Amino acid sequence: MTGAPDLSGKTILVVEDDYYVASDTAAALRGAGAIVLGPSPTAEDAAHLLEHETPTSVVLDLNLGGGGPKFEIAHRLLERGIPFVFLTGYDPDLIPDDLANIKRLQKPIALREVVEAVSRL
Repeated sequence: MTGAPDLSGKTILVVEDDYYVASDTAAALRGAGAIVLGPSPTAEDAAHLLEHETPTSVVLDLNLGGGGPKFEIAHRLLERGIPFVFLTGYDPDLIPDDLANIKRLQKPIALREVVEAVSRL
């Protein structure tokens, strides 16, 4: 990503169940120099990865596997002090008050914006 922020030395976990969004996001982060964990397509996969890894930050989809937004991984990240951004198509009103200050990137989004948001974490 020419001109994008440098994410060298950062390890970013991508938690996203849409194959194309996950692949493109991971490629953009790698292009900015990050080491990418995942992409994790399920909350279970992300939880398992978080048991063994401590990423610098996380890009987190809220609707893993369908059925509406899920916040378990977000709360786990808060507990561990790992910064993250939401990557979601959901309205901000669905986000609980304790997560309201987390940066929310609205799908569809330019990949450069994801890289820039992660660089500010």
